[in-house]
Amino acid sequence: MARGPFSGVLAPVATPFTRDLQIDTARFTAFAHDLLKAGCHGLVPFGTTGEGPSLSVEERRGLLAALTGSGIPGERLMVGVGTCSLDTTVRLTCDALDAGAGGVLLLPPFFFKKIDDDGLAAYVDALIAQVNDPRLQIYLYHIPPHAGIGWSPALVERLAQTHPDTVVGVKDSGGDFAYTRDVLTRLPDFGAFIGTERQLGDVLDAGGVGTITTTANANPAGLRRAFDQWRGTQGQALMDAAGAYRKTVEGFPTVPGIKALIAHERGDPEWARVRPPLTDLAGEQRDRLLQRVGELEALAPAPKPA
Repeated sequence: MARGPFSGVLAPVATPFTRDLQIDTARFTAFAHDLLKAGCHGLVPFGTTGEGPSLSVEERRGLLAALTGSGIPGERLMVGVGTCSLDTTVRLTCDALDAGAGGVLLLPPFFFKKIDDDGLAAYVDALIAQVNDPRLQIYLYHIPPHAGIGWSPALVERLAQTHPDTVVGVKDSGGDFAYTRDVLTRLPDFGAFIGTERQLGDVLDAGGVGTITTTANANPAGLRRAFDQWRGTQGQALMDAAGAYRKTVEGFPTVPGIKALIAHERGDPEWARVRPPLTDLAGEQRDRLLQRVGELEALAPAPKPA
Protein backbone atom coordinates (compact mmCIF):
# COMPACT_ATOMS: atom_id res chain seq x y z
CA MET A 1 0.00 0.00 0.00
CA ALA A 2 1.36 3.44 -0.97
CA ARG A 3 1.88 5.88 1.91
CA GLY A 4 1.57 8.94 -0.30
CA PRO A 5 3.99 11.66 -1.33
CA PHE A 6 3.12 14.29 1.31
CA SER A 7 4.00 14.84 4.94
CA GLY A 8 4.53 17.74 7.31
CA VAL A 9 2.75 21.09 7.39
CA LEU A 10 0.57 21.89 4.38
CA ALA A 11 -1.26 25.19 3.92
CA PRO A 12 -4.76 25.22 2.42
CA VAL A 13 -3.95 28.41 0.57
CA ALA A 14 -6.34 31.34 0.96
CA THR A 15 -7.55 32.90 -2.31
CA PRO A 16 -7.42 36.71 -2.67
CA PHE A 17 -10.10 38.57 -4.62
CA THR A 18 -10.19 41.94 -6.31
CA ARG A 19 -12.88 44.56 -5.63
CA ASP A 20 -15.06 43.07 -8.38
CA LEU A 21 -14.62 39.61 -6.78
CA GLN A 22 -12.30 38.22 -9.42
CA ILE A 23 -9.29 36.18 -8.37
CA ASP A 24 -6.17 38.26 -7.76
CA THR A 25 -3.65 35.95 -9.38
CA ALA A 26 -0.58 38.05 -8.65
CA ARG A 27 -1.33 38.19 -4.93
CA PHE A 28 -2.14 34.47 -4.91
CA THR A 29 1.12 33.33 -6.46
CA ALA A 30 3.25 35.69 -4.38
CA PHE A 31 1.58 34.43 -1.22
CA ALA A 32 2.05 30.79 -2.24
CA HIS A 33 5.79 31.35 -2.67
CA ASP A 34 5.99 33.08 0.71
CA LEU A 35 4.25 30.17 2.45
CA LEU A 36 6.82 27.74 1.09
CA LYS A 37 9.68 30.03 2.09
CA ALA A 38 8.21 30.31 5.60
CA GLY A 39 8.36 26.55 6.09
CA CYS A 40 5.28 24.87 4.61
CA HIS A 41 6.12 21.51 3.11
CA GLY A 42 3.35 21.83 0.56
CA LEU A 43 0.27 23.74 -0.54
CA VAL A 44 -3.38 22.78 -0.90
CA PRO A 45 -5.11 25.15 -3.31
CA PHE A 46 -8.93 25.17 -3.54
CA GLY A 47 -9.64 23.73 -0.12
CA THR A 48 -12.11 25.07 2.42
CA THR A 49 -9.87 27.98 3.42
CA GLY A 50 -9.24 28.70 -0.27
CA GLU A 51 -13.01 28.99 -0.85
CA GLY A 52 -12.69 26.16 -3.34
CA PRO A 53 -16.44 25.51 -3.74
CA SER A 54 -16.81 29.16 -4.81
CA LEU A 55 -14.34 28.79 -7.69
CA SER A 56 -15.20 27.69 -11.20
CA VAL A 57 -13.36 25.03 -13.19
CA GLU A 58 -11.86 27.75 -15.38
CA GLU A 59 -10.69 29.78 -12.37
CA ARG A 60 -9.01 26.75 -10.83
CA ARG A 61 -7.35 25.86 -14.11
CA GLY A 62 -5.98 29.39 -14.47
CA LEU A 63 -4.64 29.46 -10.92
CA LEU A 64 -2.92 26.09 -11.30
CA ALA A 65 -1.23 27.33 -14.45
CA ALA A 66 -0.17 30.50 -12.62
CA LEU A 67 1.27 28.54 -9.69
CA THR A 68 3.36 26.18 -11.77
CA GLY A 69 4.24 28.95 -14.23
CA SER A 70 5.61 31.01 -11.34
CA GLY A 71 8.07 28.26 -10.46
CA ILE A 72 6.24 26.29 -7.77
CA PRO A 73 6.89 22.57 -8.37
CA GLY A 74 3.73 20.65 -9.10
CA GLU A 75 4.73 17.88 -6.72
CA ARG A 76 4.31 20.29 -3.80
CA LEU A 77 0.63 20.79 -4.64
CA MET A 78 -2.23 18.70 -3.25
CA VAL A 79 -5.09 20.14 -5.24
CA GLY A 80 -8.58 20.37 -3.78
CA VAL A 81 -11.16 18.58 -5.93
CA GLY A 82 -14.52 16.95 -5.32
CA THR A 83 -17.90 18.24 -6.40
CA CYS A 84 -21.41 16.84 -6.62
CA SER A 85 -20.84 16.23 -10.34
CA LEU A 86 -18.67 13.24 -11.12
CA ASP A 87 -17.82 14.68 -14.53
CA THR A 88 -16.66 17.97 -13.02
CA THR A 89 -14.58 16.15 -10.42
CA VAL A 90 -12.95 14.11 -13.18
CA ARG A 91 -12.10 17.32 -15.06
CA LEU A 92 -10.63 18.98 -11.96
CA THR A 93 -8.59 15.89 -11.19
CA CYS A 94 -7.24 15.65 -14.73
CA ASP A 95 -6.33 19.35 -14.61
CA ALA A 96 -4.40 18.75 -11.38
CA LEU A 97 -2.48 15.88 -12.91
CA ASP A 98 -1.77 17.89 -16.06
CA ALA A 99 -0.26 20.55 -13.77
CA GLY A 100 2.01 17.91 -12.24
CA ALA A 101 0.30 17.92 -8.85
CA GLY A 102 1.56 15.40 -6.33
CA GLY A 103 -1.97 14.54 -5.27
CA VAL A 104 -5.58 15.63 -4.94
CA LEU A 105 -7.74 16.21 -1.87
CA LEU A 106 -11.14 14.69 -2.59
CA LEU A 107 -14.34 15.99 -1.03
CA PRO A 108 -17.30 13.62 -1.07
CA PRO A 109 -20.30 14.62 -3.25
CA PHE A 110 -21.60 16.82 -0.46
CA PHE A 111 -25.06 17.79 -1.71
CA PHE A 112 -26.32 14.22 -1.42
CA LYS A 113 -27.09 13.25 2.17
CA LYS A 114 -27.67 9.82 3.76
CA ILE A 115 -25.42 8.21 1.15
CA ASP A 116 -24.10 4.82 2.24
CA ASP A 117 -20.56 3.52 1.84
CA ASP A 118 -21.47 1.63 -1.33
CA GLY A 119 -22.58 4.85 -3.02
CA LEU A 120 -19.44 6.73 -2.02
CA ALA A 121 -17.26 3.80 -3.05
CA ALA A 122 -18.94 3.76 -6.46
CA TYR A 123 -18.17 7.49 -6.82
CA VAL A 124 -14.47 6.94 -6.10
CA ASP A 125 -14.29 3.82 -8.26
CA ALA A 126 -15.81 5.71 -11.20
CA LEU A 127 -13.50 8.70 -10.66
CA ILE A 128 -10.39 6.52 -10.73
CA ALA A 129 -11.60 4.59 -13.77
CA GLN A 130 -12.45 7.73 -15.76
CA VAL A 131 -9.25 9.60 -14.87
CA ASN A 132 -7.32 6.44 -15.74
CA ASP A 133 -3.89 7.80 -14.84
CA PRO A 134 -1.29 5.89 -12.78
CA ARG A 135 -0.01 9.19 -11.35
CA LEU A 136 -3.24 9.76 -9.43
CA GLN A 137 -2.79 9.98 -5.65
CA ILE A 138 -6.02 10.60 -3.71
CA TYR A 139 -6.32 11.98 -0.19
CA LEU A 140 -9.87 11.69 1.12
CA TYR A 141 -11.18 14.90 2.71
CA HIS A 142 -13.25 14.04 5.77
CA ILE A 143 -15.12 17.17 6.88
CA PRO A 144 -18.68 16.20 7.85
CA PRO A 145 -19.36 19.49 9.72
CA HIS A 146 -19.27 21.22 6.32
CA ALA A 147 -20.04 18.44 3.84
CA GLY A 148 -22.79 16.77 5.85
CA ILE A 149 -21.34 13.37 4.90
CA GLY A 150 -17.94 11.78 5.36
CA TRP A 151 -15.66 8.89 4.60
CA SER A 152 -16.22 6.28 7.34
CA PRO A 153 -13.10 4.46 8.63
CA ALA A 154 -14.47 1.21 7.17
CA LEU A 155 -14.89 2.88 3.78
CA VAL A 156 -11.41 4.42 3.92
CA GLU A 157 -10.00 0.95 4.59
CA ARG A 158 -12.05 -0.52 1.76
CA LEU A 159 -10.94 2.10 -0.76
CA ALA A 160 -7.29 1.85 0.27
CA GLN A 161 -7.38 -1.91 -0.15
CA THR A 162 -9.23 -1.74 -3.47
CA HIS A 163 -6.94 0.98 -4.84
CA PRO A 164 -3.70 0.53 -2.87
CA ASP A 165 -1.56 2.65 -5.19
CA THR A 166 -4.11 5.44 -5.59
CA VAL A 167 -6.04 6.06 -2.36
CA VAL A 168 -3.09 6.94 -0.14
CA GLY A 169 -4.27 9.26 2.63
CA VAL A 170 -6.94 11.20 4.46
CA LYS A 171 -7.38 14.66 5.93
CA ASP A 172 -9.51 14.52 9.05
CA SER A 173 -11.33 17.78 9.77
CA GLY A 174 -14.14 16.09 11.64
CA GLY A 175 -13.00 17.28 15.06
CA ASP A 176 -12.91 13.88 16.78
CA PHE A 177 -9.45 12.35 16.94
CA ALA A 178 -10.98 8.92 17.50
CA TYR A 179 -11.73 8.92 13.76
CA THR A 180 -8.08 9.33 12.77
CA ARG A 181 -6.99 6.80 15.38
CA ASP A 182 -9.45 4.29 13.93
CA VAL A 183 -8.18 4.88 10.38
CA LEU A 184 -4.55 4.44 11.45
CA THR A 185 -5.39 1.30 13.41
CA ARG A 186 -6.87 -0.18 10.26
CA LEU A 187 -4.17 1.25 7.95
CA PRO A 188 -0.94 1.84 9.94
CA ASP A 189 1.03 3.12 6.92
CA PHE A 190 -1.69 5.45 5.64
CA GLY A 191 -0.93 9.11 4.89
CA ALA A 192 -3.18 10.58 7.59
CA PHE A 193 -3.29 14.36 8.09
CA ILE A 194 -5.15 16.13 10.87
CA GLY A 195 -7.12 19.31 10.20
CA THR A 196 -6.06 21.11 13.39
CA GLU A 197 -2.61 21.50 14.90
CA ARG A 198 -4.19 21.11 18.32
CA GLN A 199 -4.05 17.38 17.49
CA LEU A 200 -0.79 17.40 15.54
CA GLY A 201 1.24 15.72 18.28
CA ASP A 202 -1.46 13.07 18.63
CA VAL A 203 -1.50 12.23 14.94
CA LEU A 204 2.30 12.05 14.72
CA ASP A 205 2.44 9.75 17.73
CA ALA A 206 -0.26 7.55 16.16
CA GLY A 207 1.73 7.16 12.93
CA GLY A 208 0.16 9.96 10.88
CA VAL A 209 2.10 12.31 8.67
CA GLY A 210 1.17 15.91 9.53
CA THR A 211 -1.43 18.64 9.39
CA ILE A 212 -3.34 20.56 6.73
CA THR A 213 -4.54 23.54 8.73
CA THR A 214 -6.02 26.93 7.96
CA THR A 215 -3.62 28.64 10.36
CA ALA A 216 -0.67 27.60 8.20
CA ASN A 217 -1.67 30.68 6.19
CA ALA A 218 -0.87 32.92 9.18
CA ASN A 219 1.52 30.93 11.39
CA PRO A 220 3.59 28.79 9.00
CA ALA A 221 6.94 29.19 10.74
CA GLY A 222 5.51 28.34 14.16
CA LEU A 223 3.85 25.22 12.80
CA ARG A 224 7.01 24.12 11.02
CA ARG A 225 9.04 24.46 14.22
CA ALA A 226 6.43 22.45 16.15
CA PHE A 227 6.49 19.70 13.52
CA ASP A 228 10.27 19.55 13.20
CA GLN A 229 10.95 19.60 16.93
CA TRP A 230 8.01 17.56 18.23
CA ARG A 231 10.23 14.89 19.76
CA GLY A 232 12.86 17.35 20.96
CA THR A 233 13.18 19.02 24.34
CA GLN A 234 11.10 22.02 23.23
CA GLY A 235 8.59 19.99 21.28
CA GLN A 236 5.68 20.20 23.71
CA ALA A 237 6.17 23.93 24.31
CA LEU A 238 6.20 24.61 20.58
CA MET A 239 3.14 22.43 20.05
CA ASP A 240 1.32 24.16 22.90
CA ALA A 241 2.10 27.57 21.36
CA ALA A 242 0.80 26.45 17.95
CA GLY A 243 -2.30 25.01 19.63
CA ALA A 244 -2.96 28.25 21.51
CA TYR A 245 -2.77 30.16 18.23
CA ARG A 246 -5.28 27.79 16.65
CA LYS A 247 -7.62 27.97 19.63
CA THR A 248 -7.64 31.76 19.42
CA VAL A 249 -8.47 31.73 15.71
CA GLU A 250 -11.24 29.17 16.24
CA GLY A 251 -13.20 31.82 18.13
CA PHE A 252 -13.86 33.66 14.86
CA PRO A 253 -15.32 32.78 11.43
CA THR A 254 -12.59 30.69 9.83
CA VAL A 255 -12.05 32.08 6.34
CA PRO A 256 -12.75 35.78 7.08
CA GLY A 257 -10.61 35.48 10.22
CA ILE A 258 -7.62 33.98 8.44
CA LYS A 259 -7.87 36.55 5.68
CA ALA A 260 -7.96 39.35 8.26
CA LEU A 261 -4.75 37.94 9.76
CA ILE A 262 -3.10 37.69 6.35
CA ALA A 263 -4.11 41.28 5.54
CA HIS A 264 -2.65 42.48 8.84
CA GLU A 265 0.58 40.49 8.53
CA ARG A 266 1.20 41.62 4.95
CA GLY A 267 0.03 45.20 5.50
CA ASP A 268 -2.39 44.68 2.63
CA PRO A 269 -6.10 45.32 3.38
CA GLU A 270 -7.11 43.89 -0.01
CA TRP A 271 -6.44 40.44 1.43
CA ALA A 272 -9.38 40.71 3.84
CA ARG A 273 -11.98 40.33 1.10
CA VAL A 274 -14.01 37.11 0.78
CA ARG A 275 -16.35 36.02 -1.98
CA PRO A 276 -20.09 35.82 -1.20
CA PRO A 277 -21.90 34.10 0.37
CA LEU A 278 -19.13 34.58 2.95
CA THR A 279 -18.84 38.04 4.50
CA ASP A 280 -15.77 39.97 5.61
CA LEU A 281 -14.91 40.04 9.29
CA ALA A 282 -16.59 43.06 10.89
CA GLY A 283 -14.34 45.80 12.24
CA GLU A 284 -14.95 45.05 15.92
CA GLN A 285 -14.40 41.32 15.41
CA ARG A 286 -11.28 41.95 13.36
CA ASP A 287 -9.80 44.21 16.03
CA ARG A 288 -10.53 41.66 18.74
CA LEU A 289 -8.91 38.86 16.71
CA LEU A 290 -5.79 40.90 16.00
CA GLN A 291 -5.53 41.91 19.64
CA ARG A 292 -5.77 38.33 20.88
CA VAL A 293 -3.25 37.01 18.37
CA GLY A 294 -0.96 39.93 19.19
CA GLU A 295 -1.12 39.01 22.86
CA LEU A 296 -0.08 35.45 22.03
CA GLU A 297 2.88 36.65 19.99
CA ALA A 298 3.94 39.02 22.75
CA LEU A 299 3.97 36.13 25.21
CA ALA A 300 5.84 33.77 22.85
CA PRO A 301 7.69 35.77 20.19
CA ALA A 302 9.20 33.92 17.26
CA PRO A 303 12.91 33.09 17.61
CA LYS A 304 15.22 35.55 15.88
CA PRO A 305 17.38 34.27 13.01
CA ALA A 306 20.92 33.35 13.98
